[in-house]
Amino acid sequence: MDGPYLVYILRCHDGTYYVGSTNDLADRLERHNSGRGAAYTALHRPVTLVYTEEHPDQAAAMRRERQLKGWSHEKRDALIAGDVVRLHELSKRRGAPEPARGD
Repeated sequence: MDGPYLVYILRCHDGTYYVGSTNDLADRLERHNSGRGAAYTALHRPVTLVYTEEHPDQAAAMRRERQLKGWSHEKRDALIAGDVVRLHELSKRRGAPEPARGD
């Protein structure tokens, strides 16, 4: 079965997040919660689906999955909450100078 692929975020029982991608979300969730999914989620069950986004193919989904895995917990919180302003603030490069203002 090819596309669409979903990138998803699970909240584990301890509050941590797990990011993955699949083209069969129902099966993947069942596998995570039964302990037959990723090793991480097997140790942090139960998990709850908190976010999904659709991608046209596996390659696009995997690129986005890698990107989200590199994000901080706080940045993932903003994405899940749909807080675009906070997400933008957290996306600014750390240590980068603020743009000059024309006063």
